[in-house]
Amino acid sequence: MKVDISIITINYNGLEDTCALIESIPFNENMEVIVVDNASKNLEAETIAKRYPQVKVIQSDKNLGFAGGNNLGIQVAQGKYLFLVNNDTVFKDFSVQALIDRMKSSPEIGIVCPKIRFAWANNPIQYTGYTPLSRITVRNRAIGFGENDHGQYDTAHPTPYAHGAAMLIRRDAIDKVGLMPDCYFLYYEELDWSMMFTRAGYQIWYEPTCTIYHKESQATGQNSPLRTYYLTRNRLLLVRRNPQAFNKPLAYLYLIGIVAVRDILKYTFMRRLDLVKTIFRALGHFFLYARPKAACYQRDARTINSKL
Repeated sequence: MKVDISIITINYNGLEDTCALIESIPFNENMEVIVVDNASKNLEAETIAKRYPQVKVIQSDKNLGFAGGNNLGIQVAQGKYLFLVNNDTVFKDFSVQALIDRMKSSPEIGIVCPKIRFAWANNPIQYTGYTPLSRITVRNRAIGFGENDHGQYDTAHPTPYAHGAAMLIRRDAIDKVGLMPDCYFLYYEELDWSMMFTRAGYQIWYEPTCTIYHKESQATGQNSPLRTYYLTRNRLLLVRRNPQAFNKPLAYLYLIGIVAVRDILKYTFMRRLDLVKTIFRALGHFFLYARPKAACYQRDARTINSKL
């Protein structure tokens, strides 16, 4: 059977959300749905497989992170187009064909992202494309973020970066560009991957005629050691791996001399010494595990996650 589209999502202790996503997908013979379970507790992979026999469930014996989990799904997917989508999203109108049509409009398009709206209240906008990252502060913004949707962003356009919550990727483009960089484990990997696609000559597009609703998982916590660690380390890693995109010396100076110092002082004032220690640990690991040519590294990720 020929598969046109493979929908891939990662489950990590998120059974309820994952089931809600699956139930919002109208299955057909040209589609496969793949759930990669990142070593969830309570036998969630078995539950999903029993509840949805039409879903291909892949169980990892360890948490591979966002990129690692998606890469596992990509390697077994059979579709010409791969739709990577967060498990805490749902469809109200399954209009993924619009993304495929946009992709087919030009062989230069490698990734297409839908409009992303939050799943709460009156569904404000989360993403209708990104602005470029600053070469020094490594910051940007999602266009339309927090605004009510009145159709003001209903024109398709190229965008510098894909949004990790929902992105359709051309299979042959992945074969050329490579898998998502798994050295990040959590945060910033889709930005790096977007840069990889751009360097390979592909465009990234925002297509508003498909909308997905995002619950915006709070699993990592806004002030958790896990989130603090990876945000601190991975901003620096993004600069290291993409020096052509940033003013490397000034970016390092800003991220270490201003942002890290600011956060250390803030968390000290808040008496969150665990987060202060986490920042120092993140900075230490960034320099300790440096690799020539900015290669990805993971040997710290397994032990770090068990300590955070």
